[in-house]
Amino acid sequence: MSLPPLVEPAAELTRDEVNRYSRHLIIPDVGMAGQKRLKNAKVLVVGAGGLGSPALMYLAAAGVGTLGIIDFDVVDESNLQRQVIHRQSSLGKPKAESAADAVREINPLIEVVVHNTALDRDNIMDIFGRYDLIVDGTDNFATRYMVNDAAVLLGKPYVWGSIYRFDGQASVFWAEHGPCYRCLYPEPPPPGMVPSCAEGGVLGVLCASIGSIQVNEAIKLVAGVGEPLVGRLMIYDALEMNYRQVKVRKDPECPLCGKNPTQTELLEDYEAFCGAVSEEAAEAVVDATISATELKAMQDRGEDIFLVDVREPNEYEIVAIPGATLIPKGEFLDGSALERLPQDKKIVLHCKSGVRSAEALAVVKNAGFSDAVHVGGGVLAWVKQIDPSLPSY
Repeated sequence: MSLPPLVEPAAELTRDEVNRYSRHLIIPDVGMAGQKRLKNAKVLVVGAGGLGSPALMYLAAAGVGTLGIIDFDVVDESNLQRQVIHRQSSLGKPKAESAADAVREINPLIEVVVHNTALDRDNIMDIFGRYDLIVDGTDNFATRYMVNDAAVLLGKPYVWGSIYRFDGQASVFWAEHGPCYRCLYPEPPPPGMVPSCAEGGVLGVLCASIGSIQVNEAIKLVAGVGEPLVGRLMIYDALEMNYRQVKVRKDPECPLCGKNPTQTELLEDYEAFCGAVSEEAAEAVVDATISATELKAMQDRGEDIFLVDVREPNEYEIVAIPGATLIPKGEFLDGSALERLPQDKKIVLHCKSGVRSAEALAVVKNAGFSDAVHVGGGVLAWVKQIDPSLPSY
């Protein structure tokens, strides 16, 4: 389905712009008119991470006139494997500012707007309202639903992408012409069901594959060429080198963009809507969470504890808390781990950050280990507070 151009063309291109964008100008479907539309476009990229990196670089190179960057995080060494817009010299620097420096170096002819802040319910409508198109490079469900809801309520299109290990997805959501994200995923997955990239990993180059698809769709929307991925989900399997498409239909009963919408404003709490952990896990950790410092003190006192690492074997190989026994979370969920737990020792669980160990703790407590606890912050807290010489990931 072809769509009309998203923006009107700018009045003219300068000589420098003609020289820079000449390979676009000689493409009949882009030409002078399409490049002028790119110059006049205002595009916001949400997240300067794995997907945001290639998206920002190619949008800048393509000549998008105003390029917004929103991110509140700082550059960490573990980012550099895939977030190619950042450099070793950027470590510790705000990602939005690091990305802006790189973008200005790629194309000094465009305007770069930095939003060095967390996107939230209080600022999203104002920030989105300044742009014609949103490119979503977020990596958590709460922000994805918030981005979708704000875009629908403002009547703006956005290009969505998702990555995990060797798999990627991309689509264009524009409620005026097709489905929204809620039509595809009406409800978020159960807490802990879908690991994040921080938990499960991602092949670095996959970011470029999906990020470039997002930029391709953004250019098509702005210039009004080709058939955007509205109503279609592109699925990419890097291991099999396979692309396939799935049709996504607008849900007439969608609470946000359906015939009779019941949601007419942003939700009060997207974190609660998506649920960082299940209700059972949230209840289990009450008065049963210890710090990394408390765990170290227990070990130093020689307390008789059974320390369990509920991460995956490949994570355990990277870094492990001394004395921990590896029993992956899946074995708690299917019940097979329970027979390995001693009855005469205090059970202490940990994972990378505390989410998976909270889920395992709920299982353990339901099995009768009432004094079991988990380590808030997990391995990350241990490395930061106890032994900074250990690698982080």
